[in-house]
Order: sequence, then structure tokens, then C-alpha cells
Amino acid sequence: MSTPEIRPATEADLPAITEIYEHAVRYGTATFELVPPDLAEMTRRFRTLSDGGFPYLVAVVEGQVIGYAYAGPYRPRPAYRFTVENSVYLKPATHRRGIGLQLMQRLIAECEARGYRQMIAVIGDSANAGSIGVHAKCGFQMIGTHANVGLKFGRWLDTVMMQRALGEGGSTVPASSSD
Repeated sequence: MSTPEIRPATEADLPAITEIYEHAVRYGTATFELVPPDLAEMTRRFRTLSDGGFPYLVAVVEGQVIGYAYAGPYRPRPAYRFTVENSVYLKPATHRRGIGLQLMQRLIAECEARGYRQMIAVIGDSANAGSIGVHAKCGFQMIGTHANVGLKFGRWLDTVMMQRALGEGGSTVPASSSD
């Protein structure tokens, strides 16, 4: 497999993104959704993030979208405005090839360029060693595990919480803060 191009996602990418996410919902534990959203819902979600100025990226090889990553608000209250939560999903055939790492590295850079100061990863299933490993390689620290908070495929699942400072992190107050 050749090196992927990492670029901003467009609406033309959404059918492939929807397909990748559908597989993750139906067969995986990285997401706790139980019913895959359709293209219309994925388009709504994409537009909400894009209109909010959040980065949304795709990895493309030979014209095919093979993975995507985005950041969105961690929580809705205004005090969290400098903190984002990340998501990364790949086509199953592309796992363990470094593509998730490349998407995460670019996503981190994009978030830093936008002035965000913290990134939170909420990783579905504490057995998801691949995602935990990618986040650790990107400088995330383990901050905790919520045990048995999701029920999917007839079993209880944990979520793993990891965090990474962006830019100056919490060492300074952003000039754009209006506290």
C-alpha cells in the first residue's frame, strides 16, 4: 500500500466515511453506537463540525478514502472551548499500517494551529490496544478508565480516557479567552 494522502475531508468523501463508520458500528467496540447513522446523518454531523471550524481529515490511497479523523467539542459548556475530543476510524483492511498514527499526527497539528490547548480521547473498549497504542505514540497520557459503562454485543465495555496537551497546553491563558 502506498503512502496515504492526508487532506481535509469534503462532502464528496462522506459516502466512504459513512461506510467505514457503519462497519465500526456493526462489528466493533470503538464506538458505542448501536445503529449505524445513514449518509444524511453523517452529512449533518460533518457540516456541524466543519461549520464550527473543527478539523475533519481523510486518508486517501489511489483515490480511495481508507480512513478519517476529526476533532469536535469535548463538552458544550463555554469553559471547555479550548478542549477537543478526537475520533479516528479506518477501513479494517488498513489497520496496523501506521495510517491511524498519520491521521492523529495531522489532526493534532491542525488543532494546535486553531489554538486548542487540550485533546481528549475517549476510547471505546479497554481491550482496544491498537487505539490506545496510537494515542500513546502521539503523546497522550492515560487519565482513567470508566469501567462497564457501555453494553454492546451482550457484554459490558469500558471506556479509556487519555489526554494530550496541545501547543502551550495549560501553561498559559490564550490571548483570545474572554474570561
